Amino acid sequence: MEFDDVSDKDVTNGSMDDASIESAIAQILNAVGEDPQREGLQFTPRRVARMYHELLGGYKMDSNAMINGALFEVQYDEMVLVRDIEFYSLCEHHMLPFIGRAHVAYIPDGKVLGLSKIPRIVDMYARRLQVQERMTRQIADFLRDLLKPQGVAVVVEAMHLCSMMRGVKKHDARMTTSAMHGAFRANLATRQEFLANISRGEMPLQI
Repeated sequence: MEFDDVSDKDVTNGSMDDASIESAIAQILNAVGEDPQREGLQFTPRRVARMYHELLGGYKMDSNAMINGALFEVQYDEMVLVRDIEFYSLCEHHMLPFIGRAHVAYIPDGKVLGLSKIPRIVDMYARRLQVQERMTRQIADFLRDLLKPQGVAVVVEAMHLCSMMRGVKKHDARMTTSAMHGAFRANLATRQEFLANISRGEMPLQI
């Protein structure tokens, strides 16, 4: 099953040059006055290069392979909600983590998606150099184009280390972003039902 109509224009070719990453990290260590050859740092450039394969693995995820045919014809037209999906991403401005939860809902129009695929979609966009606003929109747009449902809603809440560790240094500040399509945008009652569901028994963000 192919999903050629699913737009994913921000995906790179997925290649990662470990040697260049290792060289760059060694240069940074030198630039801040450290010795890249001392015992504790000797293998740090290699560790960082390997780490980026995991933290930035979303660039290499193939959306067709990830969905893997997990679309099912079901006569169901009530809200489907997956809430409190943990994610970890890297802010593209300072390359520091932002960490939070995504809440994703849709109202089917003849098709539903396998449950495990929604967290995978969140990861596909989180594991990149990101800004939270773009990531929220990408998740919503992907589900809209894939399922063509009656509506899609995504809310993302996150704590950003770039504002906790530097700059304003506000430890408890969190950012909330949302993206709505279809019934969630047009129908106030549907939107309120979604927001009520994600606020019920809300889990606090912790770092």
